Amino acid sequence: MGCATSAYAVVGRKNNKRIIEESVVFVLQLRVPVQTDLHRQLKGVAPKTTIDRLTCLRNQIQLVAEDTGGSAISELRTALEEYLSLLTGLIKKKDDGMEGRVEFKWRTLGDSRRAEICFTNLWMEMLTVIHMMAALALTEANSLMIPKDCSDSGDGVRVVSTDCRRDAVDLLLKASGYLEFCIREILTRFPPEIKNKLPDDMKDSVIQTLSIQALGQGTEIQLGLAVDSQKATLSVKRRLACEQVIYFSQAYHCLSGCEEVSHGCAKKLLRFIYWKFLEAKAAAYYYHGLVTDKGSEPACHVMAVCCFLAAAEILGESKKACFSFCLAHPVTRAPPMWGVMKHLSQKIPEVAFRKSQTYGYLLEEEEKAMQCLPDLPDFQLSLRPDEFELPEADSSAGNQTHLLSEHLDNSDENHDDD
Repeated sequence: MGCATSAYAVVGRKNNKRIIEESVVFVLQLRVPVQTDLHRQLKGVAPKTTIDRLTCLRNQIQLVAEDTGGSAISELRTALEEYLSLLTGLIKKKDDGMEGRVEFKWRTLGDSRRAEICFTNLWMEMLTVIHMMAALALTEANSLMIPKDCSDSGDGVRVVSTDCRRDAVDLLLKASGYLEFCIREILTRFPPEIKNKLPDDMKDSVIQTLSIQALGQGTEIQLGLAVDSQKATLSVKRRLACEQVIYFSQAYHCLSGCEEVSHGCAKKLLRFIYWKFLEAKAAAYYYHGLVTDKGSEPACHVMAVCCFLAAAEILGESKKACFSFCLAHPVTRAPPMWGVMKHLSQKIPEVAFRKSQTYGYLLEEEEKAMQCLPDLPDFQLSLRPDEFELPEADSSAGNQTHLLSEHLDNSDENHDDD
């Protein structure tokens, strides 16, 4: 799914069956801690209780993630939040002497071929933890958008409940908030030489892009809810589609000029955003055409037809972009067409053909107007990232009183041995 390892083998008794999972939401790869001898590295620097908790929480995160493939999201989130509280306490105690003394190692979940990342900076460890929290939020949002019942509804139409879609929007806003915090509060602390060594999906441009596109996907889901609602007007649907275009346009421009897009996660992310941008643009022109067609002037009808024809052409391009995204490494599978795009894939060609036939005589008279694509209206964006704050610092982290007590205990033991 998305940037994560989305193709994996299910081992049976006689053969391996390769499963390629669906990608409704772009999902980040999960990283897990690698076991490290923290007791040896931090002896005499941090209290034994602190070292024990660091070791225990890192091991817990690793084991739960590996045993469940990252699916035990609630348990992982709880452990990450507890670990983050401990890290916050350690960072606030700047005189604890830990900086540069311990190697924090992480590796990609489920892919032993990937090189480990290793650093000695506490802020880097915090970045990795919050990055994983964002990845879990995106993973959960993706799972909510895929019905558990593979048979879907009786007529072959996929059904995702309203509650699941609303919860997915909340998770996307939460993921965006995590990522925005990383940009605002953590990445600004690193000099260029540190930033250049970060994995691609943890660099400024990619994290910023991920944050914006999460808002775009939240708006996409909101549009789906509006389409299903009898109370939502055409103007509301047009506004949501146009906002979606703006989000994905911003995300595309944020990433398209970066070196990272030539390979890996960033390359696949850019293709995903381009696909979603084209879908959003087709929807925006379709709804803009419906609103414009309500005017009584001939020029309104001509402009509406231009919008419908543009929507039909862009819709065709979006299907090619989807195919390109799915083939980019790692290979992913797009979900069956459903919701907004299933509705629009049927309505756009139908309306474009019918309206061009109805207003054919006007199109001949307004040939120049047909050569200019109307501008989409500009709207203020509605969705914002959830505000994320660090948890309350663990008061026991780096407690110097405990460290002194342990030092005295060790001294007593040494004297007894003498």
